[in-house]
Amino acid sequence: MTVTTMAVRLRVAARQPAVVLGLGTLLVLAVLVVAPIVGLVSSTLTAGNREAWSDVFASRLSENLLWDPLGNSILMGVTTAVLSTVIGGFLAWVVVMTRIRGRAVLGVLATIPFALPSFALALAWESVFRNDLVGGSTGILWNLGFQVPDWLAWGPVPVALTLTAHYFSLSFMLIAAALASVNGDLMEAAEMTGASKLRVAKDIALPVVAPALVSGALLAFAEGVSNFVTPALLGLPVRFHTLSTRLYGSITTGDTPRGYVLSIVLIVVAAMIMYTSTRVTGGRRSFATITGKGGRQRGIALGAWGWLVGALSWLVVACTTILPGIVLVLSSLARRTGDFTSGLTLHYWIGGSDPSIAQGQRGVLNNPQILQATANTVLLGVCVALGAGLLGLLISYVVTRSRHPRWMIGSLNVLSFVPFLIPGIALGAAFIAQFGAPIGPIPSLYGTFTILVMAGIAATIPFAVRSGTAAMSQVSTDIEESAVMAGAGLVRRLRSVIAPLTARGLFTGGVLVFVQMVRDLSLVVLLATPAMPVLAVLTYQYSSENFTQLANAVTVIIAVISVGATLAARRFEGAAQPWARKTTAP
Repeated sequence: MTVTTMAVRLRVAARQPAVVLGLGTLLVLAVLVVAPIVGLVSSTLTAGNREAWSDVFASRLSENLLWDPLGNSILMGVTTAVLSTVIGGFLAWVVVMTRIRGRAVLGVLATIPFALPSFALALAWESVFRNDLVGGSTGILWNLGFQVPDWLAWGPVPVALTLTAHYFSLSFMLIAAALASVNGDLMEAAEMTGASKLRVAKDIALPVVAPALVSGALLAFAEGVSNFVTPALLGLPVRFHTLSTRLYGSITTGDTPRGYVLSIVLIVVAAMIMYTSTRVTGGRRSFATITGKGGRQRGIALGAWGWLVGALSWLVVACTTILPGIVLVLSSLARRTGDFTSGLTLHYWIGGSDPSIAQGQRGVLNNPQILQATANTVLLGVCVALGAGLLGLLISYVVTRSRHPRWMIGSLNVLSFVPFLIPGIALGAAFIAQFGAPIGPIPSLYGTFTILVMAGIAATIPFAVRSGTAAMSQVSTDIEESAVMAGAGLVRRLRSVIAPLTARGLFTGGVLVFVQMVRDLSLVVLLATPAMPVLAVLTYQYSSENFTQLANAVTVIIAVISVGATLAARRFEGAAQPWARKTTAP
């Protein structure tokens, strides 16, 4: 292809509004995604920072800086993946494939932990099992006279269990959706031919569920590796470090070059995991069970085993959803930390400053800093939801409505997926590296609301693009072609045709983005400052300073906002859950 031909094609493409829109969104992604990563890497290659690479990988500090935290991260990832898959798969089978009573309620309760902030379960665990190993207040069991062993109060066991209690919901939702697509008629026909129940499960049900099992396990592994707050709350007191806690410690203590190198390592590890997930699940597309013919789901009668399976299912959701909520609320009301015999009080909610209680800290609903953090958190969630939703819609429009130039479409697809590979705390470090210092006429953005919104949009753009693409796929091109024939330009089509028709799906996606920002700590823990507080960071600070009641009270506020928004979005969407569908007896 000659230079002249390329120039002609570029001029023709430039006259197409969709191409201009695509180039504009590509530029925005370059600023939000490419620039922070480039800034993170380049900052470690400057003359004064190159030694950080050798310090991390090949020095006497390497074991403590990298290898031990990396091993702990992988251990947490593997444990979380295995337990989440087993528990999530079991509950998915119960609520989708059986006919036990209350399975619809079980299904709803099983999805709630993923809508909660991950530190909610860690704080609940600490409120119950904390012992006197690290000093400070003790937990409920210790105050009742139970000698809680150190391995149950701190370190890898509680970290792994609380991570599992949070992320099993992800495996549950993926596996439940896969099981819901298994046609009961196919299973019954196989049994009529003489196939055993084991062979039916192995040859019909398992191939359909296998991609969801693998995908859920790898996603839980990635989340377990990159999670920050749970290891920080339950591991740091006994010096149990993971990659995320180690890089946080490096950056907050001023050792930013080594922290940036650890951020790059964490990004590479997470990217490898997610790439593996894509490769494994991408090759299992031949198990089609959705056809043009209707199929009924098949409910399995468990007989005498029904009560045992039901009791075990309710025990799981009670320990992961019901009891943690009760513990957080009651702990926020306890007059003395972890001691319900001392009486209950509303001081930590509505009390004024009293030097004899919590060093004079006000109740959360009477504290201007908490109120400001609540306003900042809600405003941040709304701004990120609007920004990511608009950008996701524009990218989805270009990708689904344009075919050329291919390099632009491919670049949009890749760049909109890249943030999914970057753990939140590493992305926060990347934004500090790129925008923490002045760039020409642009001042430093560190500590401003702007950098929080930018980082939030960058982190959530994969979800927004997926929601936008799903919504766009439901809008026929014939409708837009009619608008073109009527003389409507691109902007008018987007405003008057595309936006109204995709509003329902975009709203649901926007609420999910909002919830992600409200409950997420990893992304904002490095970016928020005392002058720009957010609820998640204040919760971590209160817990670190042993203000347990205040930390639990703020966590309850976050949980109410995030769970309420999630349930409202599902109700607005009106989509039936897999476990809500009627099943028939075999």
